Amino acid sequence: MNLIQSLTTKPWEATADLPLLQQHTNQQNKRAALKVFLGVVAVLFMLLIVAYAGRMAYEDWRPGPQIRLLWANTLVLFLGSLGLELAQYAVRRGQQKLLHRSLLGAGICTLLFLLGQAQAWRELGALVYFQVTNPAIAFFYLITGLHGLHLLGGLVVWGQTLIRLSGGFELEKVRHSIELCTLYWHFLLLVWIVLFGLLFTGNNLDELMIICGIKGRT
Repeated sequence: MNLIQSLTTKPWEATADLPLLQQHTNQQNKRAALKVFLGVVAVLFMLLIVAYAGRMAYEDWRPGPQIRLLWANTLVLFLGSLGLELAQYAVRRGQQKLLHRSLLGAGICTLLFLLGQAQAWRELGALVYFQVTNPAIAFFYLITGLHGLHLLGGLVVWGQTLIRLSGGFELEKVRHSIELCTLYWHFLLLVWIVLFGLLFTGNNLDELMIICGIKGRT
């Protein structure tokens, strides 16, 4: 009888570790899906940079004005990414107060960045001689708008994580969400630094054309 029971036992149904295994698999799947998504986003912005560089080569190109507010916006976004890094540090060490404050601070900094970008749009619109028909201005609206939309999408997940944390969830249950948010914010910070450095800090036509392969090094 014992032999028959041993042969008919289904260990994958009886094991107590199955829920943990499923949770680990789901977390791995979410991380993999996020990395694939970030790869697609990276390609999208790379194509925009190439298109921007190619358009700059035309004679009718007029560089857009330098907006000093973008420097402050960049700093604020960096602080938001730093706040999520601190939140990840706190959740790994079980420091709930530090986690809540750093997570909240990261979201506030991100909102300030988006408000700053909107203010940059208003400043640009106030300059009558810079119209959207200028390709440089059109690219500015397109690129900053797409970047802002990706940050807004991240804020949805951030808000859900903050609500779960405020509702008394165990730290371990929100740890994975915070790790994914941190990865996402770091990526968007890197994307913005590249965009800002290459496109919005002056006339970098030669550097852009070399990076994009349009022009060879001399």
